[in-house]
Amino acid sequence: MFKYQILIEYVGTNFRGWQIQIKGKTIQGLIQEKISEVLKEKVLLFGSGRTDKGVHAMEQSAHFECKKKIINSQKFLKSINFFLNKDAVTILKLKLRNQNFHARFSAKIRIYKYIIINRMSSPVIDKNRAWHVINKLDLITMKKAAKKLLGTKDFSSFRSSNCRAKSPIKTMKSVKIRSLKNKIEIEFKSQSFLQQQVRSMVGCLKYVGEKKWSLEKFDNVLKSKKRVLCAPPAPPEGLYLMRIIY
Repeated sequence: MFKYQILIEYVGTNFRGWQIQIKGKTIQGLIQEKISEVLKEKVLLFGSGRTDKGVHAMEQSAHFECKKKIINSQKFLKSINFFLNKDAVTILKLKLRNQNFHARFSAKIRIYKYIIINRMSSPVIDKNRAWHVINKLDLITMKKAAKKLLGTKDFSSFRSSNCRAKSPIKTMKSVKIRSLKNKIEIEFKSQSFLQQQVRSMVGCLKYVGEKKWSLEKFDNVLKSKKRVLCAPPAPPEGLYLMRIIY
């Protein structure tokens, strides 16, 4: 058997998320089906992690195994993308990997980015690709709050009730907030994340930026480990899986 890693870019707007479900179109299901058709054998696709309904990816990582070696990678990519591109999905790269590689369990760092359009007018170009926030956000205070997320902590306050992770303890390597004109980008780096963790953290950072919460309040919510105290999660359309580092 030959094991291949693929890097995938997709717009998640019209999908029910990454993971295969009984009903509804998913990214994993679509790609798995098309690879099986092109290779003329049934393959199983394993992703680096799930992305929720409406979440996008600049470079999702996944792997599959097949019986025959793919000799012409360019021909394979051209064939598979012919079917995927109409659904706003594309395979960027194909890599032959050894049997020890696993898209999920071999990952060392996952990088997510959240985009906010902070202005009065509704976005047109970035519609369904960012969170439109009308109230002016205080970036200086948001950056101070973001520093409180760094390190190894219990992130139960930002954990979805449906989260299946064994432990709420995660290590946040980096949180960076950048702004260019009216576009705010918040980047998170960690080996792994809890379900809805990034969106929940962004929702709380927005409350700080709007002066609805003080820094002390933000810190208290983080330390409380109580989901009920968390601000409403940011919507999925502003979230992007940027890259997986192995």
